[in-house]
Amino acid sequence: MPKPLIAIVGRPNVGKSMLFNKLCGQRLSIVEDTPGVTRDRLYAECEWLGRKFNIVDTGGIEPTTDNEILLFMREQANIAISAADVIILVTDVRTGVTAADKDVANMLLRSKKPTVLAVNKMDSTGRVDPAIYEFYSLGLGDPIAVSAVHGHGTGDLLDECMKYFPPEDEEDEADDRIKVAVIGKPNVGKSSLINHILGEKRVIVSDVAGTTRDAVDSEVDNKFGKYVFIDTAGIRRKSRVDERVEKFSVMRAQMAIERADVCIIMIDAREGVTEQDTKIAGLAHEAGKASIIVVNKWDLVDKETGTMEKMRKDVMRDLSFMSYAPVLFISAKTGQRTDRIFELVNFVNDQSNMRITTGMLNDVLADAQARVQPPTDKGRRLKIYYMTQTGVKPPNFVIFCNSRELFHFSYQRYIENQIRAVFGLEGTPIRMVIRQKGDKQ
Repeated sequence: MPKPLIAIVGRPNVGKSMLFNKLCGQRLSIVEDTPGVTRDRLYAECEWLGRKFNIVDTGGIEPTTDNEILLFMREQANIAISAADVIILVTDVRTGVTAADKDVANMLLRSKKPTVLAVNKMDSTGRVDPAIYEFYSLGLGDPIAVSAVHGHGTGDLLDECMKYFPPEDEEDEADDRIKVAVIGKPNVGKSSLINHILGEKRVIVSDVAGTTRDAVDSEVDNKFGKYVFIDTAGIRRKSRVDERVEKFSVMRAQMAIERADVCIIMIDAREGVTEQDTKIAGLAHEAGKASIIVVNKWDLVDKETGTMEKMRKDVMRDLSFMSYAPVLFISAKTGQRTDRIFELVNFVNDQSNMRITTGMLNDVLADAQARVQPPTDKGRRLKIYYMTQTGVKPPNFVIFCNSRELFHFSYQRYIENQIRAVFGLEGTPIRMVIRQKGDKQ
């Protein structure tokens, strides 16, 4: 059965993101004093009294606004409310009940969803601030005093939320979803691709670069399998990362890469591979993630005979360190070839999880040495005793030899190419560790 979902909502700048971080025990949501920092819905898994559940942070709701981004944020919050089992409305004791609080409370009452009222910034312990009683006027029952900064009252808050959870009939099935991080420069179409895959406006899409600031998780079930797509903030050049918020976004994208099983590296077909694209792809490569290079906005490119093949060669040349990654040309806007993404995600994920027996590996190793003899230096020849696989995601191999110094990088690359030629391992990097006689195991 799916885990219960709690949505945290409220007007901007009442401390929703700080409360979200406190409840899930890690700094997932960006916290700043600037209203409107959290723009998309942000999910995390939490546990309280042995019960696991999901929690979603939303952008502040402005009931009446003409601002495009604020309208999007309100739409995101509405989607979160409709999907939630219980809603936490966060208010601010310092400002008291505002007109915006009343509007949001009325919206929640109309939704008929179970709602728990949290009065935040009750930072002092001991005597309850009498200002809390004003919040009874919202008509949402007993207000619960909390301090998102210090954590006071969060246990009472979760106890109240759990009263509205559906009964726990059985343990959740093991999470076998493939986690897919969509990474790339700002404005290459990452959010558009996620929205097309989901068939809803799950992520804010705007021509303004940098609209997505948090890494956002979206579950997808279809005929190809079960997935979690992580839309990440576009990674900008460091010289352009001036605001603290932008720095957090880059950090969050890197965390999304670490958490992912597969990375989709998106490139703008009109620009080709830029220096920044190379750096972003390098992050996925260094993290050892299975990867697919997706060239987006292919519908906007003027085509002649061989245009795609030429572009493919250019991409492979500029990302030569990722020659193992398949290249796919799509249009997130029209949906052209987007279904192929699922097939490739499944394929490269399987390749990244491949295990090869020691016997088969050493047959390939013996054949490779017969074709090209190991190098020599000053009369000493490299002797390779055997190799074995020690891990997956990515495939890790250990090679035992007489001298690490004699095992030149070019010969390592040759051995890697021989392994790929026999076993495939497409879409995934390979890690090799060289051990010499006398090394501590």
